[in-house]
Order: sequence, then C-alpha cells, then structure tokens
Amino acid sequence: MLELKDVGAGYGAFQALFGISMQVKAGEAVAVIGANGAGKTTLMRVISGMLPASGGTMTMEGVDLRTTPAHSIVELGIAHVPESRRLFPQLSVEDNLRLGAFIPSARPHLAERLDYVYGLFPRLKERRAQLAGTMSGGEQQMCAIGRALMSKPKLVLLDEPSMGLAPVIVQQVFELVRRIRSEGYTVLIVEQNVSQVLKVADRAYLLEVGRIERSGSAAELAASDDIRKAYMGI
Repeated sequence: MLELKDVGAGYGAFQALFGISMQVKAGEAVAVIGANGAGKTTLMRVISGMLPASGGTMTMEGVDLRTTPAHSIVELGIAHVPESRRLFPQLSVEDNLRLGAFIPSARPHLAERLDYVYGLFPRLKERRAQLAGTMSGGEQQMCAIGRALMSKPKLVLLDEPSMGLAPVIVQQVFELVRRIRSEGYTVLIVEQNVSQVLKVADRAYLLEVGRIERSGSAAELAASDDIRKAYMGI
C-alpha cells in the first residue's frame, strides 16, 4: 500500500531523515519507535505532504506522493492524526468531525460517516455540542481520530497519540487504536511509548537519529534486550 525507498528530508540546512526505506501493507498496523528527536514526526509530515522529501521515492498504491499536492494526498486515502491532536478548540466536537469530511468524495457521505464515528466512539455523540477544547486529553484524542476517520481513509497516520497524557488515559488511547484496527483500518503509528505500541502493532521499525536501525515483527522487537533496556526501562 505505502512504500518509501531511500527517502530523505529536513528543515533548511538541517537533515532530519536519511535514506528511509519502509513499507506498510493493507490491513497492517506498523509502528515506528524511537526516542524524542529521532525524526518520527518528520516522517509523518513527509508522508502526508506537509514537508517535502529531499530525495527518494514514496508511493501510495502506486501513486507518486512526491509529486502529489498535500490536499490530493488526503484524497488518495491517507488521513493524518497529528501530534498534540490539533483540534479547533473553539468549535464543537461535531464541527471538528465535519471538517474531516471536507474532501469532495467524502461530502456526500457526511451523515453516514458521522453515524459511523459516533457508533465507534459513543462518548463523542454524547459530547457532540461541547467545545472540543474543554474535553479531557483522551476525549480530544478520540475526536482527532474520529475526524481522521470521517474521510473513510485507507491508511491512518497516528503521530504520538499518547503524548502528554496521564498513564490511565494512555491505556484508553491504545484501546482506541485497537478499536480502529478491529474495524479493518491500516495504521502507521509513531510513538515513544514503545512497550504499549508494540502490543498493538504487527511490525515495527526502530528510528534513531533519522535512520532506520532495525525492523521486524513487533514481537521480535519487544523481545530484544537492547530495545527493552533503551526504550522500556527493563
């Protein structure tokens, strides 16, 4: 579905990603793990078109992402749930969700998608008129994921969904990830909480200082002594 080959990216003179090669197959949940500053968020921004790649190739179902404008990348079926959720705090929950269905192909199905998201996350239906900025962190993450699902994406990008949340809320967020996986969505998730994300992923890539240093099944990486010591405190 998604394939990157030798992708580089950066900010001005600063190179953040070096020769990234990876793939995500339909139906998989793939994690990119690593410490803060490893380049995980940059990787997500490059895939969704927010930041141009400086080299390499990226394709989504055979379509060249490097030559595709960001708004058209959404239309290809890639929905990005950004770091820190990035909701519109002064808009209601429902208005935030409606914004997720702005692409032409999704607009005719707005009511249907709202029903779907409310069925998946009943709490959002209860809070549909509440201002998004007044909800708890976990509820805001639920809204951000729901907004992404409004376009009926083929691939959901989740950028640090547990960041800044209390431990009990982190558990709820990963339960949300399990829920959307059970609905058949393909997921690429970048996350610092290595022990939790490897429980919901099929495969994982270890990103260190902008380079893929290791890849394998989630179980293999979870069992690695080096990863357990460096990222899980075990």
